[in-house]
Amino acid sequence: MINYKTEEEIKIMFEGGKKLRRIIDQLKNEVKEGMTTMMIEERARELIKKEKAEISFNKVDGYDFATCLPINEQIVHTRPSKRVLKEGDLLTIDMGVYYEGFHTDCAETLVVGKEEEGEMKKFLDAGRTALNLAIKKAKNGSYLGAISAVIEETIKKNGYFVIKQLTGHGIGRKLHEDPFVLGFLNQPIEKTLKIRPGLVIAIEVIYSTGTEEMVYEPGDSWSIVTKDGSLSACFEKTIAILKDKTLVLT
Repeated sequence: MINYKTEEEIKIMFEGGKKLRRIIDQLKNEVKEGMTTMMIEERARELIKKEKAEISFNKVDGYDFATCLPINEQIVHTRPSKRVLKEGDLLTIDMGVYYEGFHTDCAETLVVGKEEEGEMKKFLDAGRTALNLAIKKAKNGSYLGAISAVIEETIKKNGYFVIKQLTGHGIGRKLHEDPFVLGFLNQPIEKTLKIRPGLVIAIEVIYSTGTEEMVYEPGDSWSIVTKDGSLSACFEKTIAILKDKTLVLT
């Protein structure tokens, strides 16, 4: 069942989303070669506290951290660790905050310690473009399938692969709510959910350079990696649908 949000609830989520956006921007500025992902986790916790918000991700059963920090072939749900970042690594910062009873969620992938260039820049630009186009499709009266279709089309035409088993999601009082927001189209657009005011979703573009197949990292019950070891990236924003406009919350 979809939990449509009131305008008052969306205002709260807007404030929480602004806090999360500031935290992620700060973390991106501080990431450098030689750091461990646990150092990023610790800094994220400090910033959440400074913003007078709460950690979101540790409210998921069995997950004890504020962030997920996949590197290179790791796709999602990778726990912070003593792993040291190297120049040129692809790092995804994925995190949420919980503010006044509501979650917001956001993710970005970046290159550690150097400018984006060449194939790496093309790869990351494809994800950013797909997310921006998906947000434009997310409006009152449109269909959820229009979001899925433009993600798939954009990623494919750039020569990359959508990780189909991982999706965006509704969000609110719980981190993961209905509906699923697929990164590919699996039925005619008109048969998918019609978007109406009060819908709040986290749109996720999750893709790789070499495969749509994923597996759990050996010996890890959380971290998911590409089956062929190819590079992966994730771009995610939480958005809210109002009658006459769409708000980007993160």
